[in-house]
Amino acid sequence: MAKYVVRYGVMRHLAVLSTRGGTVFERGAKVIARTNRGLEVGEVLCEASSKRLEDSEITTEGQILREMTPEDSNEQAHIEASARHEFGICRQHVDELALQMQMVDIEHLFGGERIVVYYLAEGRIDFRELVKRLASEFQTRIEMRQIGVRDEAKLLADYGDCGKPVCCNTHLIEMPPVSMKMAKLQKATLDPTKISGRCGRLKCCLRYEYDTYIELQRELPPIGSEVNLEKGIARVIGQEILAQQLLVEYEDNRRALVDVAEVVSVNRRGGKGRSGN
Repeated sequence: MAKYVVRYGVMRHLAVLSTRGGTVFERGAKVIARTNRGLEVGEVLCEASSKRLEDSEITTEGQILREMTPEDSNEQAHIEASARHEFGICRQHVDELALQMQMVDIEHLFGGERIVVYYLAEGRIDFRELVKRLASEFQTRIEMRQIGVRDEAKLLADYGDCGKPVCCNTHLIEMPPVSMKMAKLQKATLDPTKISGRCGRLKCCLRYEYDTYIELQRELPPIGSEVNLEKGIARVIGQEILAQQLLVEYEDNRRALVDVAEVVSVNRRGGKGRSGN
């Protein structure tokens, strides 16, 4: 029985789903699948490899029932149109109950088993009365899902400053931790307005090359090191990590940019410019 990696839901969940019999699906095929949430629309990404089957972060419960038919597509369009109306109703009840929460999105599953309400809030919200009202209004299960600002961008953002679709809404499964240390190491501008994404947090792409920078930096003498060069003894005062170059200052106060290959030996290692320092 073939298994495929399928992406589904507004939060772009991934699951390895089995098929019925020997049905074969192409990459990009729109399918109707039964997941652990219910009946919903998904997109086939690829056939599941043995490595993917061992990935503990991806659920393996569920089954692809069929490829989407024109009737399914019409039904999905109707559901999406209804969700916009449901969003307005939900926000009205939130206002009436004076709940300190911000509505972000509503997800209405294809099979109608549940409606998921995504919201922002600073603390815990007692939404029992809200759930009771919505369940009565829509006659289905209501699931409240509190999210953060990065998840909000995943739901609502379109394009980043790079001109491409935001990473959180395309290929990222989980949001990687990002810190100012990563921006400093890559000599990115530290202006928050330029290194922040649509969510207002540091851009995820600052994480992509960080490990490579760390690995390349290990090949360079740390800042503060005393090195022997062909032209004399100098002190390392800066690093160009990707270019594998050092900014050095000679004993006569001359400064120069040299390749790391020009270092004959390191007399004394400094304590800066290395990971963990």
